[in-house]
Amino acid sequence: MFKQGTFIIYGTAGVCQVIDIGRVSGVPVSHPEKDYYTLTKLRSGGTIYIPVDTTEFMRPVMTRDEANDLIARIPDIEERVCESRDQKSLNDYYRASLQSHSCEELIRLVKSVTRKNLLLGQRGKKPGRTDTEYKKKAESLLQEEFSVALEIPYAEVPKYIEQELAHIS
Repeated sequence: MFKQGTFIIYGTAGVCQVIDIGRVSGVPVSHPEKDYYTLTKLRSGGTIYIPVDTTEFMRPVMTRDEANDLIARIPDIEERVCESRDQKSLNDYYRASLQSHSCEELIRLVKSVTRKNLLLGQRGKKPGRTDTEYKKKAESLLQEEFSVALEIPYAEVPKYIEQELAHIS
């Protein structure tokens, strides 16, 4: 069970903060006699009420050390470009990456789509909409979590990562 004030990853909603734990009043919920987490989405705002015994994916945000270790491993995370031309297969492939809830898998998705777009550009083609949307979602999820873990503003995360990777090279 998470404590009040804890930052967590909730499904693919991104970083949320546990605002309260307990029964919910004044809001229609499925089971008024159950305890709920009251979550606030970090970047987009909005409140989510989720039973404490949910089977939905939730985990604490990574620590500062875990974030820095992951950033250091970015060069070693290999791309896996999905070459499928079938839109459903491509969506399923990217959705599975997001639903893995693994930051390493999100980095792989970003690197893979970046590589795929580079190859397309070399052939005079434009990036696909599906690729672009999933890359953007993965980048946003990563940036949110790194922002909280590293205690830096969301907008400064890309620059921080770039500087850290420059030290490794």
